[in-house]
Amino acid sequence: MVGASSFYASPFCDWLVAAACMSVTHNAGDRLAQSDTKSSSFWARRRRLLTKCSAYGSDGIQALVSSYNNNALSSLFDSNNNHLNRKQRRLNRASSSEQVTLEMEKEAMVKKKPPLESRRVVVTGMGVETPLGHDPHTFYENLLQGNSGISHIENFDCSEFPTRIAGEIKTFSPEGWIAPKLSKRMDKFMLYLITAGKKALVDGGVTEDVMAALDKSRCGVLIGSAMGGMKVFYDALEALKISYKKMNPFCVPFATTNMGSAMLALDLGWMGPNYSISTACATGNFCILNAANHIISGEADVMLCGGSDSVIIPLGLGGFVACRALSQKNDDPAKASRPWDSNRDGFVMGEGAGVLLLEELEHAKKRGATIYAEFLGGSFTCDAYHITEPRPDGAGAILCIERALAHAGISKEDINYVNAHATSTPAGDLKEYQALAHCFGQNPELRINSTKSMIGHLLGASGAVEAVATVQAIKTGWVHPNINLENPDKGVDTKLLVGLKKERLDIKAALSNSFGFGGHNSSIIFAPYK
Repeated sequence: MVGASSFYASPFCDWLVAAACMSVTHNAGDRLAQSDTKSSSFWARRRRLLTKCSAYGSDGIQALVSSYNNNALSSLFDSNNNHLNRKQRRLNRASSSEQVTLEMEKEAMVKKKPPLESRRVVVTGMGVETPLGHDPHTFYENLLQGNSGISHIENFDCSEFPTRIAGEIKTFSPEGWIAPKLSKRMDKFMLYLITAGKKALVDGGVTEDVMAALDKSRCGVLIGSAMGGMKVFYDALEALKISYKKMNPFCVPFATTNMGSAMLALDLGWMGPNYSISTACATGNFCILNAANHIISGEADVMLCGGSDSVIIPLGLGGFVACRALSQKNDDPAKASRPWDSNRDGFVMGEGAGVLLLEELEHAKKRGATIYAEFLGGSFTCDAYHITEPRPDGAGAILCIERALAHAGISKEDINYVNAHATSTPAGDLKEYQALAHCFGQNPELRINSTKSMIGHLLGASGAVEAVATVQAIKTGWVHPNINLENPDKGVDTKLLVGLKKERLDIKAALSNSFGFGGHNSSIIFAPYK
């Protein structure tokens, strides 16, 4: 067993020793051709150098040195001259390269992983922080009852803004989940993320004993954010106006989108895949699909995944007002978010986090976990059309849905429930509906709803929170209503949409869509575990 220092130093040492062996071999060959009397000392030196090569070099270096030694020996007995001509050297190098390639291919065949389809991914835990509840059960019960979590903003004075409503979390405490010293310094998106992540573990039955038995190197965290620590960064800018000395020393790391995942992994001691993805409002879905792929590929057995955002602050509200994207129905907040309704005038901002605990099936069964649903697959595409507007022909969304079906290995007839992105914007709702009708419109069992009608648009957290709602629909056999759908858009067939009351549905397979600024499209598919 080679020591750690030898291991890290060996590639460079191998190169130096091999180079020395090659150089001396050729030089010695020249001298040998000139004088036979020096042959014994040459061979002695050569043996000593080759002994050093063997001591320090890997098999690949030894093979390379051996190749050069053979060339040197052949030059000794060349009837025409003592040096290989250029053509012969090129041929020898090509032959050596081909041999190394063949050896690498053989090694890859030996180490080939088992078929990817043999590793199934299941959902064994969920955690949320939302305007309608801080656990999956309370959250979904409120959705089924058609309760709205949208109200007037209380976090700051927004009386001068044309929009003064949001899906704001009124009561939240990290107590018992995050150390007080850290919770005072962290941005809310991180607080929501870490608490939702830990709640997903509790919901998944990951006790202290289970945690201790986990292989931490095969457990990962992939929870993203669209906006990151905007409040931390905003406060740092305000402090900088006085002096840089007033700035929070954590303002840079706690503003970055990856730090929520990093801090949760640090807290848990999980050493597997850890990063975040930021694809605007499609972030949650991107993280879930990539986390599942880490499990499918054999890189991990357990993954916490989802999204988190909290930007209901002057900077966030003002930015979206400037985009002309927000509803201005301030007089009746609960009626403001109305996907597919002809009176919709923009989306309503929300905040929160959603986290799924994904596990490889056999791993989950071995520890006796409760399996809520199976993750079948998903896909991403890009509209490549406009910063904020969807493609008029819906080609990007349609392609994404079709690829998700192919990845999941199911047909469009298998989908009978869709949790749509539907944000309550004039163009976005209609284009998504048309894409869904194109793909699934012939299925009389299809039911479509939008969770955003009750909690608003949680930005990077929306896909993850809606994934929780989708899994809850599979668990309970109920799909929540589309509230405020009082005057459906003329381009929408209400036969496909869930009405103003919850509906019973035996879900075969469920699709959840999320689309984001920049043309990011994402679709993920869940089904009952069988």
